[in-house]
Amino acid sequence: MRFPEPAADTSDPALLSARYLDFYRGTVLEKLAALNDEDLRTSRLPSGWTPIELLGHLAHMEQRWFVWGFLGEEVVAPWGDRAGDGGSPDGRWHVPEDVEVEALARMLHEVGGRTTDILRGTPLDTVGATGGRFEEDPPTLAWICFHVLQEYARHAGHLDVAVELAGGPTGE
Repeated sequence: MRFPEPAADTSDPALLSARYLDFYRGTVLEKLAALNDEDLRTSRLPSGWTPIELLGHLAHMEQRWFVWGFLGEEVVAPWGDRAGDGGSPDGRWHVPEDVEVEALARMLHEVGGRTTDILRGTPLDTVGATGGRFEEDPPTLAWICFHVLQEYARHAGHLDVAVELAGGPTGE
């Protein structure tokens, strides 16, 4: 099943952004569904990341930017996608062996729901809160949204390569 790209007549920037984020989340989950557990946890690239680690990164990354960053809310282990005790911004992506892809997919859906609520209820020119991720000079919601969109686009392309190398379907 191909997750549909947003309608071409969508003119509200916040709605368009929310729909594109939904599109990329769906695309990533669709690609991951083509892999068995061994392939999810096997790296096929010199950088060493695995598909399940990419999923963990995307879920934590979106939470870092919208919930911890924009809203300024405290989150448990904002760098939880990184190796080490509690994670570190400089750590390598890591998913413990006992964490299943379904749990990370649920996290991605939950964080995505929060993001959609934020985008539907907040003007894009709103400046983020201080005290969470940002101690001073937080970016606007529009900046955060475009940063997260480009990160999803890049990583969806990376995942295309990893899935194809694992013998899965090719990307677009």
